[in-house]
Amino acid sequence: MVDLSLLLWAAIPPLLLLCYYFFRIPFAPPAFRLLMFFFIGAIFGILALSLEWIFEIVANWVVDWQHRPCLTTSRCMSVLFGIALRQLVEIAPIEEGCKFAAVVVPTYYLQRSYRLLHSSVFLFTIAVALGFTAEENWIYLFYDTASIFERTIGTPVHAMFSAPWGYALGIYISSKTRLNRDNKFIIQAWLNSVICHALVNVLSSAWRYSLPLRFLSYGLFPFLLWMFWRLEQLLRKVQGKPPIMLISGNTLQRRCWLRSLVLFALLLGGNAIFGLFLLVRTISPLNPSKFFDLDILWFILTHFSLNLFFGVLAWSIYRYLRHTARRRYF
Repeated sequence: MVDLSLLLWAAIPPLLLLCYYFFRIPFAPPAFRLLMFFFIGAIFGILALSLEWIFEIVANWVVDWQHRPCLTTSRCMSVLFGIALRQLVEIAPIEEGCKFAAVVVPTYYLQRSYRLLHSSVFLFTIAVALGFTAEENWIYLFYDTASIFERTIGTPVHAMFSAPWGYALGIYISSKTRLNRDNKFIIQAWLNSVICHALVNVLSSAWRYSLPLRFLSYGLFPFLLWMFWRLEQLLRKVQGKPPIMLISGNTLQRRCWLRSLVLFALLLGGNAIFGLFLLVRTISPLNPSKFFDLDILWFILTHFSLNLFFGVLAWSIYRYLRHTARRRYF
């Protein structure tokens, strides 16, 4: 019997995020149609899981595809390389391919009766990705391989993966004259999504290994923050708004300095979120009454304050870059 509470925890965060994007996009398609794409995304999530299971069986007949524990740095490097290859060959292409099909198939039938806007196709992509996330959430929660907090904070990740090809597909479908370069743009955007998807999965698994490979995990949240920024920029484009400018220097030296500040802000902001994520993971098993013990309270306050300081510093750098760009262009 399906646990209703797990189903709600799996579905409600993606649905709330879908509502957020639905109200942000003007001339959005009807809510019922978005829910249809959401459920199609969940169904194709099950299809992706089945294809991955079949791929694992076939691959294990040919090579040793299973993960092995690593005891040395050289052994960990080879295992990490194997994980990266598995992500690029199996996980990322299957999942991005299923999401792509989940958008293209119903959109093909809709465009025969309706004139679809660029923003509508982009929102269909987000709906499918969030439906895919809901199905994945339920699998993780049902088998108790991730906490509710971990799955909730990862709610927008599949949408961030698929945003490039969703944007490219929207350009192609809404265009009156479909050119070959639009097809190439879709292929390039889909490959970009596959690579980003694989890279995130590799970085998220790096914390399991010994140093120095564990340091790779500190690149995860800055990279996720950059992908969230990219999603927001693409969303502004489909809304007809100009992109937010951060690089505004006249000289190469000035532009390099501003790009360094952007990278520094991503590192600070991403790892501030990572630090808060680790803090919640550390204290979540504790009884709430223990939070007021002096040692635990001091631990919570110091770690929260430190990560909050880094987050505020990253936000200040971002505001400085935006202010500089406005002064340059306006």
